Amino acid sequence: ISSWSPLHGDWPRRLGNGAAGLLYPLLGACLWAAVVAYKPVIIVHGLFDSSGDFKNLQRFINESHPGTNVTVIDLFDRSASLQPMWKQVEGFKDAVYPIMQNAADGVHFICYSQGGLVCRGILSTLSDHNVHSFISLSSPQAGQYGDTDYLKYLFPQFVKSNLYHLCYTAVGQRVSICNYWNDPHHKDLYVNSSDYLALLNGERPSPNSTEWKKNFLMIKKLVLIGGPDDGVITPWQSSQFGFYNDNETVVEMQHQDLYLSDFFGLKTLAARGDVIICSVPGVEHVWWHSNETVFHSCIERWLV
Repeated sequence: ISSWSPLHGDWPRRLGNGAAGLLYPLLGACLWAAVVAYKPVIIVHGLFDSSGDFKNLQRFINESHPGTNVTVIDLFDRSASLQPMWKQVEGFKDAVYPIMQNAADGVHFICYSQGGLVCRGILSTLSDHNVHSFISLSSPQAGQYGDTDYLKYLFPQFVKSNLYHLCYTAVGQRVSICNYWNDPHHKDLYVNSSDYLALLNGERPSPNSTEWKKNFLMIKKLVLIGGPDDGVITPWQSSQFGFYNDNETVVEMQHQDLYLSDFFGLKTLAARGDVIICSVPGVEHVWWHSNETVFHSCIERWLV
């Protein structure tokens, strides 16, 4: 909202009290109309989360953009977040579509951790979405490959070096995290077995690739947020489409095949100037959505 106001100078004092009394409510109504014009924000949670974990983020949004309609989708909470990714995409899609239909000027997505991959599925498969900013908050967009507390809890008998024995099977693909497990030492198994991420990233051919790319490119901004102290997303650069090569050396987004070949539109978005990279040190994975510095530095400006 512009800081300019028609009340500058002594103009109101030249009005009679009656006129001023009528004018002020009118101006207040105009300002309120401007405030509530912020696009609705839809938040999608991550693995083992629920809607109740995002109260701080909701508060940040409402303090900076009063009147914003913020919806945290309450689906696939806690252990239900282990269900296959395509199942979650369909469930979340059904939940967000009515919000989109009621938002003539479009909506924004803030999608945290695994939720960022759920949102990728929605954006790729929904041909009439109206998402302006897609804010991916510490999400393993290029895949996950690391021993974390999540994995140790789920698969205590496995370590990352042989987790592919489970994840790259039909049984493993029924668990959400296996849908984006990306073992750089077994790339062929990832490409041929991943029923979700390899398809979305265009690393595995799909008859839907052209349509999915067209749909994804309907977004206006792609905001990729992550940081070196995340501790869960591995490598942390996956949150910005970087990933390991077979020597476990991180290859940045601009040198990844999925970018160079523009499989799903990432290079096109970058050429448009619509990819925003925001890296914040000192933030552990579970605190991204509750960190006010992250909000003001990486998110706030894209919610207009």
